[in-house]
Amino acid sequence: MNCEEHIISILVNNKPGVLSRVSGVFGRLGYNIKSLCVAETTDPEISRITLVSKANSGFTEKTKKQLNKLVDIIEVTELKPTKSVQREMMLIGINLKKKVRSEVMRAIDMFGCKMIFMKSDYCILEIVGDKDETETILNYIKPLGIEEIARTGIIALQQKNSNKT
Repeated sequence: MNCEEHIISILVNNKPGVLSRVSGVFGRLGYNIKSLCVAETTDPEISRITLVSKANSGFTEKTKKQLNKLVDIIEVTELKPTKSVQREMMLIGINLKKKVRSEVMRAIDMFGCKMIFMKSDYCILEIVGDKDETETILNYIKPLGIEEIARTGIIALQQKNSNKT
């Protein structure tokens, strides 16, 4: 079985229980949700669910068919990496021991991280980028001693083609 990551964008009516029903579809089909992000769109009546799951190539059609049976589903789209813009945000809490302080500052300069909180012995960095960028930064920072981490998972939007000439 050839497993690959699939990014699914689901527009739903913003009602109680919708997320539970959506995640239930994945559970019933035997798919794990690797990351999940849900928020209102510009219309407070509609939310966008962006989720990532690892599965075989038949995954998208099978899940689309099941999701479209749910009452509050508006649209289900698989976002291909080459035709979408993807980002992830991480907040990383680091104990600032003297020996790691300069490496933390180097990471900020090298990767464009943002220091959003700092005390003499602790800081929180904000990291935003595509999956490869955030993983690279995380791998650089891990040896410095991460105390806490929070991640959004992937959020993504389809790239639109312009019809203007």
